[in-house]
Amino acid sequence: MLDNMPRGTITIEEIEMGMTRSLRKLVTDDDIEMFAQVSTDRNPVHMDDAYAQDTIFEGRIAHGMLTAGLISAVIGEQLPGHGSVYMGQTLKFLGPVRPGDMVLAEVEVTGIDHAKRRVQLDCRCMVNGKKVLIGEATVLAPSGKFD
Repeated sequence: MLDNMPRGTITIEEIEMGMTRSLRKLVTDDDIEMFAQVSTDRNPVHMDDAYAQDTIFEGRIAHGMLTAGLISAVIGEQLPGHGSVYMGQTLKFLGPVRPGDMVLAEVEVTGIDHAKRRVQLDCRCMVNGKKVLIGEATVLAPSGKFD
């Protein structure tokens, strides 16, 4: 299940401080399995219920980078959207995401350098109102100007 805003592009000329975009996604067992296939990360904390019960998480969790990928989706599809180029990203994982969790991924514009077309974004993912991931991204935004 995916609930998000319309996809497209917000150009550097249209981006404003404080602008936010987000999406909601229900993380499923299939998502975790597909991420394991693509990434080749089959750590049993993600894949094996019995193993994961004996960890600090007391159960299986989604890959942290699967959760971080939702931030990438907001950036690449909504803000700035199509034509954006990732330049950097910091991430801090604050809590687990479990199969069946609804994740809210959100980005907020905190800085704009029009001359260089760079945008700073505050990034966060939340489950039940609790932050499970925070970070900052720097992206190159597309321009609507054709000189």
